[in-house]
Amino acid sequence: MVRRPDHEGHRRQGQPGGGERPAEGQARDRLRAGGTRPDRWEGRIPNADHLRLVADTERTAAAAEALYDRIRRALGPALPTSADIRHVGATAIPGCLTKGDLDLVVRVDAADFPAAEVCLAARFARNAGSIRTEDFAAFADDGQPLPLGIQLTVKGGPFDVFHHFADALRGDAGLLERYNALKTRCDGLPMDAYRDEKSRFIAAVLRRLR
Repeated sequence: MVRRPDHEGHRRQGQPGGGERPAEGQARDRLRAGGTRPDRWEGRIPNADHLRLVADTERTAAAAEALYDRIRRALGPALPTSADIRHVGATAIPGCLTKGDLDLVVRVDAADFPAAEVCLAARFARNAGSIRTEDFAAFADDGQPLPLGIQLTVKGGPFDVFHHFADALRGDAGLLERYNALKTRCDGLPMDAYRDEKSRFIAAVLRRLR
């Protein structure tokens, strides 16, 4: 069964990212240039099969914001002019517990989706665990200082929801508290169990926002 996007940008440990053309690898090398990334960092996900929340949320969020800024500056000139690159996911929400990864969404006009998809595919592996449609594609890069997931969506399309959920968490302290409680309850559980609980939580929030 093909997985729907669930705000988990990075692919599961051991999943292939698909074939890679030489040009794609060279583009990824250029994107990573500009600084030596550490081989080990305590905020990295130690076991992708189970949820492990990081202890230092603030430090992880700062590292994610720095990586987001670098990725945004690298991608901005290459993407269509309609592209709206946003930091979403737990590290984008002050006070939100995180497992130590970075999720981005790239929102484009429908006419620009094919060009944006080509641009991202030349720089990142596809997320083999996610669906791919005419208005959604997912990419991943576990070789960054933090595991990176990028979701490409059409503005106003059926999958253009990532920023809405992030905005809801930022604007509602009680909602964020409940989301953190869910994460704490799932800490140490298999990722599939966590994703199931989180997907139900997110779906309920998005229904309320309609």
